[in-house]
Amino acid sequence: MRAATLHAMTTKADLQDIPPCHPQACAIQRCLNRNNYDENQCQSAIVELYHCCERFYGKQGNTAISPSCPKADVLRLKLVRIRQAKDTN
Repeated sequence: MRAATLHAMTTKADLQDIPPCHPQACAIQRCLNRNNYDENQCQSAIVELYHCCERFYGKQGNTAISPSCPKADVLRLKLVRIRQAKDTN
């Protein structure tokens, strides 16, 4: 999946939420609760949060803070791993 496609899942409104990307973080919690905390069942929600956070940092800079997002450098590492896993499948 290309970066432009990944960003398409996140809207400008997601970045205007307070805190930014909070709805995506809540979606992960709901998914985990529904699936007996099996993280594998919630990968799409996790990836959606990461893409929202990627847009957040792209717009606000790497030093921006949102309690819903991992730090920018950690986020980039997670996204690289996700993209590598998709490329090997």
